[in-house]
Amino acid sequence: MPGRDVGGGPQGTGRTGVWLIGARGSVATTVVAGWAALTAGLHPPTGMVTETAPFTDPPVPSLPPLTSLVFGGHDTAACPLPKRAEELAAGGVLPYGLPRAVHAELAAADAAIRPGGPQHGDTRDDAELVAAFAADLRAFRREHDLDRTVVINVASTEPAPAHPPGAAGPEPYTDRLPASSLYAHAALRAGCPYLNFTPSAGLHHPLLQEMARSSGLPYAGRDGKTGQTLLRSVLAPMFAQRALTVRAWSGSNLLGGGDGAALTDPGAAAAKNAGKARVLADTLGELPPGEVHIDNVPALGDWKTAWDHIAFDGFLGNRMVLQTIWQGCDSALAAPLVLDLARLLAAAHTVGLSGPQPALGFFFKDPDGGPSALAEQYAALTDYADLLRARGQA
Repeated sequence: MPGRDVGGGPQGTGRTGVWLIGARGSVATTVVAGWAALTAGLHPPTGMVTETAPFTDPPVPSLPPLTSLVFGGHDTAACPLPKRAEELAAGGVLPYGLPRAVHAELAAADAAIRPGGPQHGDTRDDAELVAAFAADLRAFRREHDLDRTVVINVASTEPAPAHPPGAAGPEPYTDRLPASSLYAHAALRAGCPYLNFTPSAGLHHPLLQEMARSSGLPYAGRDGKTGQTLLRSVLAPMFAQRALTVRAWSGSNLLGGGDGAALTDPGAAAAKNAGKARVLADTLGELPPGEVHIDNVPALGDWKTAWDHIAFDGFLGNRMVLQTIWQGCDSALAAPLVLDLARLLAAAHTVGLSGPQPALGFFFKDPDGGPSALAEQYAALTDYADLLRARGQA
């Protein structure tokens, strides 16, 4: 395989690539359409943490402007982004008329999407696939004269590897890598910071962990925290801090779209639920009894309903219950976070940070260390803004 090209540090063009794995999916389409709407002044940056005072007052100099972002990606789907955006608008995910207003930006991003894999009948082995994906990333950077490219996995959840290999290094492979890890490996090969917004293996695969640590690149996370787990990360500390004993915590998710279909696979659902359980175990000291069910309801499209039932003990053994209902659109919840993370990891790369970035745990169910409570994670994130600011001014 070709050697790794880190390519860190400012290089003068001022443009930052955002390479989306699953680039024609609902989240990626909402990201590109939303970015185009923001940069055209059609909508405010609602939900974007990097557009709030801790990052803008004073500005973090290494944070790339939204107008400097250039989009591309990998996908196995063929539906063009403008068409996918029209479908999302018809489902109420995107505002009516927005796909037409930002058609040029959607078409430009679609033109930069390359075929993903492995697809049915693909005879290439893992090494050949990684080399091809890394070549696509290098070509994207050259063609658009980019300072750097951040790779972000927003594809559908895949099952965890059933029998992960125990070898320490990336080569030779003793088993086929899952698709998410092929893309993650390619990102490292091409010298690209990497973010995993899904529960899939990505860089967490045993064969890639040492390679990631020694790459000199910043990387972060697993599984974006957009709805039910976001609420859990707020509520669980409340019970712990008020000395209220949680007897059971159960939940249910009803969702459609690509994620709903993907999560009908028991292995994929188990990978998704692991992050939901982690925040409870980390915050409460142990995982309380209860289960989370994920049900595919195709009629819901890109919308979902999440319900939690929390049984807890109060003073003198008084038994009480808290129930919550979260209804929302996952793509619209995820898109501003993806834009935030692309900018933050590009800034980290610019100022020379490397390795896991635990301060970005605010955005993830399964962060790279650090606290699990949202308030503590937010404090770490604002400290991170100060770190980036100081490193950028040094």
